[in-house]
Amino acid sequence: MTKVTGAGRPARRSTALVAALLLAVAPSCAGGRSAAAAPAPKVARVAPTALPALPAPTGALPVGLRTTQLTDTSRRDPWNPGRHRELALSLWYPALPSRAPHASYVTARESEQILRFHRVKGVPADLLSRTRVHARLAPPSLPAPARGLPLVLLSPGFALPRTSLTGLAEELASRGYAVAAVDHAYEAPAITHPDGRVTGCEACERRPEGARVAAVRAADLRFLRERLLGSPGTAGLPPLDPARVAVVGHSMGGAAAFEALRTDPGFAAAANLDGTVHTAGKGPVDRPFLLLGAGEHGRPGADPSWQRTWRDLSGPRRWLSVRGAGHLSFTDYAPLLERTGTAGPGVTLAASDAQRITRELVAAFLDERLRQHGPRLDTAAADDPAVVGHGR
Repeated sequence: MTKVTGAGRPARRSTALVAALLLAVAPSCAGGRSAAAAPAPKVARVAPTALPALPAPTGALPVGLRTTQLTDTSRRDPWNPGRHRELALSLWYPALPSRAPHASYVTARESEQILRFHRVKGVPADLLSRTRVHARLAPPSLPAPARGLPLVLLSPGFALPRTSLTGLAEELASRGYAVAAVDHAYEAPAITHPDGRVTGCEACERRPEGARVAAVRAADLRFLRERLLGSPGTAGLPPLDPARVAVVGHSMGGAAAFEALRTDPGFAAAANLDGTVHTAGKGPVDRPFLLLGAGEHGRPGADPSWQRTWRDLSGPRRWLSVRGAGHLSFTDYAPLLERTGTAGPGVTLAASDAQRITRELVAAFLDERLRQHGPRLDTAAADDPAVVGHGR
């Protein structure tokens, strides 16, 4: 067992793959102030079982994927001041039917570094690279409507790669959204750059305060919104609608989503998937915000930062939790944790249900707020007995 502390309080204890993956983000679940977790000294050993394919998107549109990198030359990187802030992106979009090859989940080298970072042994080093996805590699985009596509930015948990939200990204793209997931530089264990460099999680060694990480990420998200709207074609995206841009984040990414919405009026809505909010209490937010949490973290009283955030929200707001879900139930890792018996105490929701609920609720929230398609979120929440509403 490994104990991770933040603000003088122990985080959750766990074993095997959860000890590797969950502890990387546990301080943001336990109300701790530090964004980074100490390396787990106990090696995680997982039975060599292949990852399943990601669930097929339910939307009607084929999905394309491109990758790129954008550099913010106005900022030095806080974790590596010798370089400007470099942001690796995965870009999903509605595509024309194509026989282009399917995209890769991660490369074999990225898989090796991710597993090594999280001390997962007893499995092939390229295990994660075997995950099958549904997007095809760089097919032509479907012609966009005159006003452009709505854009959703995705921010992953601290020490988790942007690819951990691939299933959600493919789902949204199949429903007509352009989606950009970002690897915040030096905050994930394996980020591949165009020049061949593969950087690691230098920020993890620094153990920065959560509020600082959220602020750095909010600046990343603002930069990406401006750059992608200004020249979507250079990134391989179809035309975008500047009035319909949202940000969705998991864990520390959820804290960044709130901070981005609070500080940047260019975001129309945001959603936090099970992340402690490190910057709540700094002024009202009048645009739509969704708090979606695991059964324990998401219930009222479990995380004081959610109570403060709720009071800050003067616009449309929803607070939902999912019975039996865990912190990583909102990511692509839920099936692996389930198959290896390492989902953690209290996690009783089937991985397939966790993935379906996450996709349905996030898509319903975005449809309602970016497309004005009616009360989709309330309907989706009411239809599932695992979803509990705590306020609106």
